[in-house]
Amino acid sequence: MADHSFSDGVPSDSVEAAKNASNTEKLTDQVMQNPRVLAALQERLDSVPHTPSSYIETLPKAVKRRINALKQLQVRCAHIEAKFYEEVHDLERKYAALYQPLFDKRREFITGDVEPTDAESEWHSENEEEEKLAGDMKNKVVITEKEAATAEEPNPKGIPEFWFTIFRNVDMLSELVQEYDEPILKHLQDIKVKFSDPGQPMSFVLEFHFEPNDYFTNSVLTKTYKMKSEPDKADPFSFEGPEIVDCDGCTIDWKKGKNVTVKTIKKKQKHKGRGTVRTITKQVPNESFFNFFNPLKASGDGESLDEDSEFTLASDFEIGHFFRERIVPRAVLYFTGEAIEDDDNFEEGEEGEEEELEGDEEGEDEDDAEINPKV
Repeated sequence: MADHSFSDGVPSDSVEAAKNASNTEKLTDQVMQNPRVLAALQERLDSVPHTPSSYIETLPKAVKRRINALKQLQVRCAHIEAKFYEEVHDLERKYAALYQPLFDKRREFITGDVEPTDAESEWHSENEEEEKLAGDMKNKVVITEKEAATAEEPNPKGIPEFWFTIFRNVDMLSELVQEYDEPILKHLQDIKVKFSDPGQPMSFVLEFHFEPNDYFTNSVLTKTYKMKSEPDKADPFSFEGPEIVDCDGCTIDWKKGKNVTVKTIKKKQKHKGRGTVRTITKQVPNESFFNFFNPLKASGDGESLDEDSEFTLASDFEIGHFFRERIVPRAVLYFTGEAIEDDDNFEEGEEGEEEELEGDEEGEDEDDAEINPKV
């Protein structure tokens, strides 16, 4: 049998365990009073990465409960924001009706159906004074030659190739245009944006108006972009306003042999039995801007698109948004290139701010090094 010793009714091994625990506590107290040990522990704690989620996990249950209540309030805010954007869409529709008479007159000037008056043609440029002085000097020197040149200067109807020039100026659009698309786009007379009617699902339509041409019989080609302005049930905090979720094109009634979205290829086939060779022809898809009117469909049956298809669809949505927000409202500035220069300057400004921020961060590191030589 095992020998169990007792002291005052308490087993000896329990007494020994209590002594060891007391010694451990004393040793721990001594260690924690050592400044070097405390500094080393603090350094280890500082080196552990702190993320918002790791911080939240350390909070008491009562605090986490209150945070959940805040998230419910945030979801309600997102739904109010969605209503705000629906009203913005209504305002866009209202003001589109006010813009349209001006856009109609723009089309008349572009096509040459109406000639602007002297008052309508008057424009004061930033370099007007310099141009005036230079013009006066030139008039004094070559007045006769100028009169002759003016008499011979051509006067085409309207503004030739207005919209085609915009396509050529804007990189996002020029990348879509093939050489064989160009003669077709030269017949483009106008681009309009139409907003969905009140009470209808949020959407907008791009209308491309063409003059009669040798390529297709349509006078208008359309592209409809469907939008959603409501928080996602699975991820309501990702809501940042209306987004394009799908789009529909239209059928282009190509004239015989003029369809640039397909090409005919010849392929030789050899008969396995007889060994004879025959040549067959078939049509395959062809790169063209006019594929814009035959877009991919967003998956609505729960199946996910592959990566290339998702990229293509996202690019399509971006182009539709750019037509609506930039090209159509500011067409003349994209024709002259002024809007493109503004866009470039804005991008350069953003890059400059990023570089400046990086420089500031480097400066902070240097300051820290001076204050704390151990770094």
